[in-house]
Amino acid sequence: MATESSEGEEETKLTGGTPQLVVDRDLREMAKNAAWSVSSCKPGNGVSSLRDDNYETYWQSDGAQPHLVNIQFQKKVKLQLVALYVDFNLDESYTPSKVSVRAGDGFHNLKEIKTVELVKPNGWMNIPLSGNDPRETFVNTFMLQIAVLSNHLNGRDTHVRQIKVFGPQPNPIPNQPFQFTSTEFITYSTIR
Repeated sequence: MATESSEGEEETKLTGGTPQLVVDRDLREMAKNAAWSVSSCKPGNGVSSLRDDNYETYWQSDGAQPHLVNIQFQKKVKLQLVALYVDFNLDESYTPSKVSVRAGDGFHNLKEIKTVELVKPNGWMNIPLSGNDPRETFVNTFMLQIAVLSNHLNGRDTHVRQIKVFGPQPNPIPNQPFQFTSTEFITYSTIR
């Protein structure tokens, strides 16, 4: 269910979750080469816990809301999907209930592009970054910020177990306007 917010960004309700991360084949994980930071964390529960591919570890914030995860890229990148792994059964009041995704060139000009309400999430929650216009399939940005605005049961600190950010696969043939995927098309894609 999606509703239009007063600021123009889209608000979505997500329920459930999937135990395994499922994304399209034409997407790749983009945040490996990014600089990650968080607004606050308990000792031993920082950024490394978000990126270790272990569902037993988690980032735990330690401060006032909103709790922020900042992902900064060296160059402008196209992003299509943010995937969060959260577990209401284990974390209860530490589980995020309202999450905002913001994008921009840096901290000074972040714009909210999605607001998502998570209803007792358990597993991977996929947040597509596409807009209302079907031509807007990605966000072109230097920085992505994930803000936990509130938690279930009015919890103060938050637990997020994993975060992955995905963008489109690059074209395998440079300076080629079309992306040929079959071997036969790639063979005949250039003039001899």
